[in-house]
Amino acid sequence: MLKKTFFVSLLTAAFGLQAAGGDTVKIALTGPFSGGSAPMGTSARDGSKLAIAEINAAGGIQVGGRKMKIEIIERDDEAKNERGALIAQELAAMSDLTGVIGTVNTGVCMAGDKHLQEKGITKIICPAAGSASMTQWSKAGVKDCSIFRFAAHDGIQAAMVVEEAINRKFTKVAVVYDSTNYGVSGRDDMLDQIKKQGNKLTVVAQEKFNIGDKDMTAQLLRAKSAGAQAILIWGIGPELAAISNGQAKIGMKAPLIGGWTLSMSNYIDNAGKNGNGTLMPQTFIEEPITPKAKSFIDGYHKTFKVGRIPSPVAAAQGYDAVYLMAAAVKQAGTTDTRKVKEALEDLKEPVVGVIATWNHPYTKWDPADVTTHEAFRREQTVMGMVKDGRVVFGNDADRERLRKSAVTATPAKVKGKGKTK
Repeated sequence: MLKKTFFVSLLTAAFGLQAAGGDTVKIALTGPFSGGSAPMGTSARDGSKLAIAEINAAGGIQVGGRKMKIEIIERDDEAKNERGALIAQELAAMSDLTGVIGTVNTGVCMAGDKHLQEKGITKIICPAAGSASMTQWSKAGVKDCSIFRFAAHDGIQAAMVVEEAINRKFTKVAVVYDSTNYGVSGRDDMLDQIKKQGNKLTVVAQEKFNIGDKDMTAQLLRAKSAGAQAILIWGIGPELAAISNGQAKIGMKAPLIGGWTLSMSNYIDNAGKNGNGTLMPQTFIEEPITPKAKSFIDGYHKTFKVGRIPSPVAAAQGYDAVYLMAAAVKQAGTTDTRKVKEALEDLKEPVVGVIATWNHPYTKWDPADVTTHEAFRREQTVMGMVKDGRVVFGNDADRERLRKSAVTATPAKVKGKGKTK
């Protein structure tokens, strides 16, 4: 049995939270809070806790005729599939759990979410996980899915990565990926997008690396000798920095263009100046482009005593995901997780977040269209670039577009649009 870690005393001191058995809305926050994926996991958790603190400070969620505060159940899956499965089993056995927000790693989702799905526990995957975390349910023909995702899905990201390479007039690229489920899924998405976008890019090398690898010289030499002008990369942890540092070592100038994880602090810090110019899709950049963004950034810095959010994307998505879950609880008028799932599929009122104002972000599950349980669309995603230790907007026009997205309601979904693989 996993040791239960309720952060009641900590949160009471830091955020003024109170827990009182059946008088609270119990929400589990899960993710890798240690290990190579920790910048994403801790940022999502802490962004969620900021939102929860705000809600509780205002008296809680209006549930029927009373207000109920949120109680946090926190679990560190350490980015380990087997631990994620055990945590999911534990949470699935809780009869009074309203919902779960979390998970970074695709393998953890694949190992654990089946237990939540079996019990009908509502979960919002946040801030990441690859395409397979949702397509597993469509492939299985699940008729009533309780799993949602709150991240720019890999179909969006892979399309942007390929477009960026084409727009920069590259013709020969190497596809580099880690051996995790996430890396392999991302590789497949990028290769698929290359075909969909007219095969304007020639893949001259496909190279794989493992978690823990520190020397990528062999893979990079093969890519360089094949004439790669850019590296399209998909991976999770600090190994990404080994690619940039390895390029500097062999004098390879090809820029890295890849998934949003390239914005993580353990890539930026470990790559140093070698990371400058790296490009990746982002849903939030740590820049106060709106009053809401400024309040969020300042609040995160002050509360967690940092000068830079380890993973701004993860933190902002964790924050907004809490507000979506709270809106669903309020609309349902109950903490019953199945009723909350139904409300989440048909939110009546816009939900103001730091990334966007979410207008009907989800619709009723359709196994033929996994985007029914995907909140993000292309309009909430921009291209970011590493510059001197921070991620900045890669394009000034994107700054304005994301600013507008943050203050205007997002369009309702159009069935069949933007499907993932």
